[in-house]
Amino acid sequence: EEEAWRAFRGSALLFVLLELSLVCCDITDGNAEHLKREHSLTKPYQGVGSSPSSQWDFSGSTLVTSSYVRLTPDERSKQGSIWNTVPCYLKDWEMHVQFKIHGSGKKNLHGDGIALWYTKDRLHSGPVFSNSAVFHGLAVFIDTYSNDDATDRSFPYISAMVNNGSVSYDHGKDGRSSELGGCSAEIRNRDHDTYLAIRYSKGRLTVMVDVDDKNEWKECIDIGGVRLPTGYFFGASAATGDLSDNHDIISMKLYQLMVEHTAEEENLDWTKIEPSVSLLKSPKDNIDDPTGNFRGTPLTGWKVFLLLLCALLGIVVCAVVGAVVFQRRQERNKRFY
Repeated sequence: EEEAWRAFRGSALLFVLLELSLVCCDITDGNAEHLKREHSLTKPYQGVGSSPSSQWDFSGSTLVTSSYVRLTPDERSKQGSIWNTVPCYLKDWEMHVQFKIHGSGKKNLHGDGIALWYTKDRLHSGPVFSNSAVFHGLAVFIDTYSNDDATDRSFPYISAMVNNGSVSYDHGKDGRSSELGGCSAEIRNRDHDTYLAIRYSKGRLTVMVDVDDKNEWKECIDIGGVRLPTGYFFGASAATGDLSDNHDIISMKLYQLMVEHTAEEENLDWTKIEPSVSLLKSPKDNIDDPTGNFRGTPLTGWKVFLLLLCALLGIVVCAVVGAVVFQRRQERNKRFY
C-alpha cells in the first residue's frame, strides 16, 4: 500500500505540472530574448523625445520623468499621449503594460482613463482619451468613469475595439456598441503594481490583467477571428475632463511570439490586411449583455491535443495505481492461504 501511495503521488504531481503548463503557455513569461527594444518603453526612458533618433514621441500634457511617464496630471481638461515612432512588422506579439492611475478624487469622482493603441496613424488628437474617435487598428480602453447613466457595469472597465475607420467610438456610451468584450477591474489608487497584457497571435486577441498583487494573469478578453495588419504603431493616451486623475505609464514592453505560419500566410502581404473581426454575434448585442463578453472561438489544435494528453495521462495514472493495489492484495491473499 505504501508503494501504491508513492506511485499515486508521483503520477499526481506529474499531472498537476502538466495542467500548470497549460496555463503558463497561454501568456509569455516575459523572456528577455524575445523583447523588442525598438517597440518598448522602459526606465529611464532614453530615446524619448522629438529628435530624429527618438523611438518614442509624446504630445500634450505628457511629462517624462526618470520613474514614470505621466500622460495627464490630476488636473481638469488635460490630454496627453506617447507613441512609438517605429512601425511594428511582427505578425505575432504580446505587449505588457505597467501603469498606475491615482488621484485625490473620491469614488466616482475621477476620470477618464487610459487607452492603449495599435493603429495606422499616431499623434492624432481627438475626444477619445485624447485620440481620434475614428481609427484603423486596435484600441484597449482602461475606462475609469462611466459616461452612461443607464449603464449596469462596474467601473473601472476594460474593453477592446477593432476598427477599419468606418466606426466612430461613442464616448458618451463608453463605446458599448462597438466593443469586442471587457471586464471590470479595480485598478485605481492601488498600493501595488498594476499590469495589463495584450496578446495577438494567429488571429486571436487576448487581454489579461494582473491588478491584485498576486503575480498572476487573469483573463479579461479572449476573441478569435481578429485580423490586424503589420506596420502599425503602438501608443498610449489619456485625458481628463471635469474630473481628473494622474495617468502614469511605467513601462510598455513588446515581446515577439515565436509562432509557425503556413506557407500561404507567410507569402501574404500583412501590411495590406484590413483590420476586422469575424464575430459570432454583432457588437451591438453588447447593449443587452451586461458582461459585454463574446463567446470565444473553438479551442486551437494544440490545446485540444494537450487536453487529450491530460485525459490519457489521467487514465494511465488510474490504471497504474489500480494494478499496484491489485497486486498487493493478491500477495496478501497468497500469504494468508
